[in-house]
Amino acid sequence: MIRPGLCSVTLRRLDAEEVARLAADAGLKVVEWGADVHVRPGDDWAADRVLEAMATYGLTCDSYGSYFRATPAECGKFAEIAETAVRLDASRIRVWAGKAGSADVDSEERGQVVAGLREAADVAAGHGLEVALEFHGGTLTDTAESTVRLLDEVGRDNLGTYWQPPQDLPDDPALAGLELVLPRVLAVHVFSWWPSNERHPLTARTELWTRAFALLAKTGRPLDALLEFVPGNDPELITGEADSLRELIEAGA
Repeated sequence: MIRPGLCSVTLRRLDAEEVARLAADAGLKVVEWGADVHVRPGDDWAADRVLEAMATYGLTCDSYGSYFRATPAECGKFAEIAETAVRLDASRIRVWAGKAGSADVDSEERGQVVAGLREAADVAAGHGLEVALEFHGGTLTDTAESTVRLLDEVGRDNLGTYWQPPQDLPDDPALAGLELVLPRVLAVHVFSWWPSNERHPLTARTELWTRAFALLAKTGRPLDALLEFVPGNDPELITGEADSLRELIEAGA
């Protein structure tokens, strides 16, 4: 029920076809294509190249990794993002919840992000797409509690969230946060950072990820586990990290 995949941002420096080849060679099934480099919103030529590469290597696009932050300044820009996601044959669009942490915004700014996410979810629904929040510091999803509150405030069935280990948070509180958002999780970004943003192989946090995948398996829902970072952004590590990812998923199950 948990599909192993890759975020294309892991390999920003590589051409999209090379990203697809490496993912397939590593036995991964799905790719979240990033809107920063590989397929920018409205770039139909790039989207078509990615589609061709996925067909060649037997991959599917589970998500379009946008950088839409649901602020008033971005109002009206989501339609083009959704159209690009459709062209990629993606099932969901990743978005960000504002530009400031939950403790640093007032009710007006939070309300603006809620309105922006509500509009985005409605546009996505018109295309048959899900929307998933990036679970990240410096946004309104910087804690599990704020994420649940935000999802409730937006109130759209096609809006869920991603999860990833919060920076510098030990295993137990990180996993408590996952349990809190678990009913709304659509996918996870997988990496091992500790402490802060020091990158290690996945096996450096075997206990964390085994327990995380055990929780995710209990949902009984199809979910995606996407390699987001590897040490040094080294393409040669993708195969080994993909093997570790599959082993951790199986250990959790």
